[in-house]
Amino acid sequence: MDLNELSKKISDQTAKIAVIGLGYVGLPLAASLADAGFSVLGLDIKQDRVASINSGGNPIKGEEPGLDELLNRTISAKKLRATSDYQDLQDRDVVFVNVETPVDDNHQPGYRALRAVLHSLGPVLKKGALVIIESTISPGTMQNVVLPDLEKSTGGKLNRNFYLGNCPERVMPGKLLVNIQTMQRVIGGADEQTALTMQKLYRQFVKADLDLTDWITAELVKTVENAYRDVQIAFANEVALACEELGADAWKVRELVNKTPARNVHKPGAGVGGHCIPKDPWLLASSLAGKRELVLIPAARAINDSMPLHAAALLEKGLKQFGKEIKDARILILGFAYLENSDDDRNSPSAQLVEVLKQKNASYSVHDPFIETYQGNVYEMAEGCDALVLMTAHDMYRDLDLVKLKKAMRTPLIIDGRHVFDDLQGSNGFKIISLGKG
Repeated sequence: MDLNELSKKISDQTAKIAVIGLGYVGLPLAASLADAGFSVLGLDIKQDRVASINSGGNPIKGEEPGLDELLNRTISAKKLRATSDYQDLQDRDVVFVNVETPVDDNHQPGYRALRAVLHSLGPVLKKGALVIIESTISPGTMQNVVLPDLEKSTGGKLNRNFYLGNCPERVMPGKLLVNIQTMQRVIGGADEQTALTMQKLYRQFVKADLDLTDWITAELVKTVENAYRDVQIAFANEVALACEELGADAWKVRELVNKTPARNVHKPGAGVGGHCIPKDPWLLASSLAGKRELVLIPAARAINDSMPLHAAALLEKGLKQFGKEIKDARILILGFAYLENSDDDRNSPSAQLVEVLKQKNASYSVHDPFIETYQGNVYEMAEGCDALVLMTAHDMYRDLDLVKLKKAMRTPLIIDGRHVFDDLQGSNGFKIISLGKG
């Protein structure tokens, strides 16, 4: 099969699709492709996830508008099925790869999952199939890792035995389907024909610009985008720290600065989590090893990584105002997911706060309505506590009954890391210490 034949199969929706990795990116992608009319086979190494999907369930537990219905519809129509067996992929014309690409403790990219996929996929890959890498990767990875690994595992050559492109994912938990359908995408192809074929496929379910380019540019666009966001958040956090020292309100400063045209100061907060922003700046930096040492981007990472530590410092400060030491206090952390109304706890700032509390021998518990391990009655969990530390702005926390909370707690102290309780300062007898407010 050549690209002309594949292009025709895409047009008439007879191309058979596989999606490897059925997490926050791969699962809504697979469902969207199936809903567009393609036969889609999703592959994941987690047997419980495969079983849940095949039974019509949704393993993603946060608020994801439309995803439950879409999964149920496409599975019932037998357009989508999940498996853990690579042998099932032998007839697939297009294979999407959506697996995690973390960085290690030295900020170097770890491609264990990606390389394992390429190793397992190669022997079963249909001749002439198109492989699309959606995972976010360090610039140069397509050329230096993906291509040689796939050529080795297939025993074939690019544009002879298989075709290869990359289109970095652009989704956020809570908006998975709307992001997939409406966010602009950058399509990197080994050559123009490959990119055009990919564009035709994405056009089946994406209602936004699909810009064609090469591998390295696509890799750079994604890592630069998230490095930019990280730097902007770090700026907001540093402004918040300055305002605390100067006795000012960072949120009011932000509001007034942003009234000036072309200004967009981001929101400060008690840490930056998720799979992308804490990692992608390091993917960009790693591609320049031995060529150029970056300054601004690593500095931004250091600021954002320090914010959970700052939340802990605010906690200690607040407890001392009540004559308490942190080692003698009982703390309830509100939120463990990195993002509001989501169950995604990857690189959770709350996890960093927990480690600090452990080091200080503090007694703590964690509540999160979307993560099974931490679910419970928040008022019962607050019983006898000396402080609440708000780390995630879940909607339910905005609706808490502060009168009921105060009755349950031993000490009426709230550390607000997400600008949720700022307008309630002094309300119902609570002492509220807000990040960014002096």
